Amino acid sequence: MTKVVSRGESGALGTTSEQVNVGGRIVLAHGGGGELTDELLRGQILPRLGNPALNRLADAATLEVAGARLALTTDAYVVQPLVFPGGDIGRLAVCGTVNDLAMVGAEPVALALSMVLEEGLDEAVLQRVLDSIASTSREAGVNVVTGDTKVVEHGRAEGMYITTTGLGRVLDGVSLDVDHVQAGDAVLISGTIAEHGLAVLSRRKGLSFASDLVSDAAPLAGLANALVRELKGVRLLRDPTRGGVAGVLADLAAAGHSVEIEESAVPITPTARAAADLLGLDPLTVANEGKFVAVVACEQAHRALGLCREHRLGANAAVIGRVTDRQPAIAELMTAIGGRRVIQKPYGEQLPRIC
Repeated sequence: MTKVVSRGESGALGTTSEQVNVGGRIVLAHGGGGELTDELLRGQILPRLGNPALNRLADAATLEVAGARLALTTDAYVVQPLVFPGGDIGRLAVCGTVNDLAMVGAEPVALALSMVLEEGLDEAVLQRVLDSIASTSREAGVNVVTGDTKVVEHGRAEGMYITTTGLGRVLDGVSLDVDHVQAGDAVLISGTIAEHGLAVLSRRKGLSFASDLVSDAAPLAGLANALVRELKGVRLLRDPTRGGVAGVLADLAAAGHSVEIEESAVPITPTARAAADLLGLDPLTVANEGKFVAVVACEQAHRALGLCREHRLGANAAVIGRVTDRQPAIAELMTAIGGRRVIQKPYGEQLPRIC
C-alpha cells in the first residue's frame, strides 16, 4: 500500500514540509531508524536474507565458532558534514562499531575499515579523518587490521563514505537479550542525551549556542564491559543512535515489555534542551553516539548506577524508569507536569545523515 509521509524541519528556523510518496521507492527517511526503517527491514531484507542470527536485529550478531563466542557487526557512515563539533566521520565510525560490539557483551578484538573517497577530496581532510581513526582506535583498545579503499568520480561520494566492521569476543557468562527483561527491572541511561544529533545539525545549519554543543561520540566498551563483568543482573544493553532513546524504548514495547520513564529523571544539558527547543525536536528521538540504555534487575540498579558514575563516560548516568507488567505493552513518559504520553519511534527521519 502506498503511504505519504510529511517530513521537514521545524522550529525558530521556520518550517518546511515535503510530501514523500514511498510506494515502490526508497526515500531518505528509510534510513532514519524509525518505523520506515522497520518496514524496510521486515518487508524487504529479512524475507530474503533472514536467518536466526540476523532475525534478532541486535546491535551485533553473536556466533559460536570452534567453541568460542564471537560477535560481529558492520556499519556504513555517511554523515554530513564530515567534520562536526566534537568529532568527525572517522571517530564516529570507530565508536559506532565498537559500541555495537559492547551492546551484546563483547570485548572488541579487531576492526576492518573500508573507505570510498571522492575525487577532489582535500588531502588535509583525509589526514584528519585517518588520524582520528587511529587515535579513537587506541582509545578503544582495538586495531584496524584490514580494509579497502576505492576512489569514485567527483560528485559521487560527498567527500567520503566509511564502512567499519568489528569483531569481538563475548565475555564469559554474559548473555544479553530482550527476552531476559522482566517486570520490575530498572531502566538506566549512561549519560546526557541528544548531543550528537544536535551538534551535527547545528554545524549544518550554522548555529551557535551560549556554550559549546559537541557530539558525545565515544567508545563505550570499557564502561559497558565493566558493567556486565561486575553484575549478573544486566538484562539488556542498547545503543540509542538513530531513533534515539525513544527508539530503544519503543523496541522494548514491541517485544512485549511495557516501560514507564520519568521525564524529570532523563539527563540532558541545558544547551541540548535549548537547541532541541529551537529546532522543534524531541530530545528522546535525537541520536546519541556515546551513551547506552541498560535494563538491569531492580535489586542491582543502585550498584549499576554507581559503577557507571565511577567511569568518566558514565558520570551523568541516571535511572530513568522501570519495566512494568502492563499489557498490551506500551512505552510511556511520565511528564514533569504529571501527565502521560506514549513514546513512539519517529516515522521517518528528523535528522538525516547524522551517522
